[in-house]
Amino acid sequence: MEWPEGFMWGTGASSTQCEGAAPASDWLRWEREGHAPVSGEGNGFGTRYAEDFALLAGLGLTHHRLSIEWARIEPEQGRRDANEVARYREILSAATDTGVNPWVCLHHFTLPAWFAARGGFLADDWNDHWTRHVDFMAETFADLVYGWQPVNETNYYARIAYRQRRWPPGHDDVDEATRADVAIHLATAEAAARMRQTGRPVASIYGLSTAVAQDDDPASREFVERFYESSWNPGLRLFRDGVLAVPHAPVVERPDLAGCFDLIGFSYYATIGAAAGHQAVHPPGAPVSPLGYGIWADGLGLVLERLATEVPSTPLLVAEYGIGTQDDEVRAEYLRRGLEETASALARGIDVRGFFHWTAVDNYEWLHGYDVSFGIIDRDRTVRASAEVLRRR
Repeated sequence: MEWPEGFMWGTGASSTQCEGAAPASDWLRWEREGHAPVSGEGNGFGTRYAEDFALLAGLGLTHHRLSIEWARIEPEQGRRDANEVARYREILSAATDTGVNPWVCLHHFTLPAWFAARGGFLADDWNDHWTRHVDFMAETFADLVYGWQPVNETNYYARIAYRQRRWPPGHDDVDEATRADVAIHLATAEAAARMRQTGRPVASIYGLSTAVAQDDDPASREFVERFYESSWNPGLRLFRDGVLAVPHAPVVERPDLAGCFDLIGFSYYATIGAAAGHQAVHPPGAPVSPLGYGIWADGLGLVLERLATEVPSTPLLVAEYGIGTQDDEVRAEYLRRGLEETASALARGIDVRGFFHWTAVDNYEWLHGYDVSFGIIDRDRTVRASAEVLRRR
């Protein structure tokens, strides 16, 4: 496999999953109410970050995406914690000191409890609080940040929080989910536009599965089209055309937000099958991960191919690719196949700028605690054999 000069090799992680739920976050309340396993201190990153960055650098990896937890920075409305600001600056400095370039995410599913109590992204004044936070982060951390990835998996948040009851506030309400979907897409693009003013590159992180009809049933093809309309189109059309069209919501025209990203980054975990008009595992008979999706690396190539058509002049970033499994041989093979799909896309002329594996060190998985392993490094900091597939040095 051949890789272009300057190709970014990295890993991704989030604050809650690596540091544990912040005391002032909605996720800690969610845990205490019994909706999720206890995160505790995460995987120990809060005290072992320098060691972790050294391990990544030793593998020749050049980039790492982490999140800075809003609930730690602003535990109470209007009060920022100077100690937490200083601590995160130390973490970012430790990364750059080892030669690992940090990308920072501002929202990885969790919110300050005070903001959540106001309604979060459903509050009438959500944009006031969000943009103040974005501006503070830009002013405070831009000198230590390589790049920004403002919101993790923008297109997943509303569904899992307001339809599937899996994330706080744990609702199942179509109207709330629709409004939240509009808000989080606008929040992502607003943050990107503001973060670009720091002179650092800004990438999206959309959760992009593909969908494949497994039969000739017209209902299956309709299922596939509805999937792309609801999951892919809102974010990509807002970026491409400055028009946000969330299904069942009024169209929002924001030409000022067109082109807000320098790269279109995405996570890939699954391809969805459609058979007899209903969702099915793809490909048929595929092994299923502990999180319930079919294991099919070919789908990564399909995502890259479709994105090259949807946003043809924009560089792409594989911002998150990995598998939850206790079998490291399965992880190694899945990682190898993902790299093959990426290299194949590059060979076809698709402009891919980097590949980030999820994750570096085993961490807390939102609904599974510590029972599912995504890392190329164990929580005891043993580097697994699968890391050799990613090794660049």
